[in-house]
Amino acid sequence: MPQRLLGTVTVDVDAEGFMTDFSQWTREVATAIAKEEGIAELTPVHWKVIEFMHKEFQEIGQVPSIRKLNKSGVISTKELYDLFPGGPAKKAAKIAGMKKPEGCV
Repeated sequence: MPQRLLGTVTVDVDAEGFMTDFSQWTREVATAIAKEEGIAELTPVHWKVIEFMHKEFQEIGQVPSIRKLNKSGVISTKELYDLFPGGPAKKAAKIAGMKKPEGCV
C-alpha cells in the first residue's frame, strides 16, 4: 500500500491519493491535502463541511454526496463549489481523509 508524507504525518493512500486509514487523519493532514488541492487556507466554513462529513460517515458509513451536503443546510451547492472548486464532493472528501465518494469520476 502506498504511503505519503502529509505535513509531518505519514499516511496510507490509494492510487488516487485518497487516505485508506481514516484513523491517520489529523487537522494537520487536512491542511496539507488542502494546500496540494489548491486551497491555501481552510476557513471555519471549510471545517464546518469537513465536520459534517465526518459525522455523516460515522453515522451511516458513507461519504456524503453533494446532494446530501446541500440538503443538510450546512452549505449551499454554490458555496460548496466556491470552497472546494473543481469537484467539491471529491475534494472535500479527500481533505476530510475519506475515500472517494461513490459516483465521483
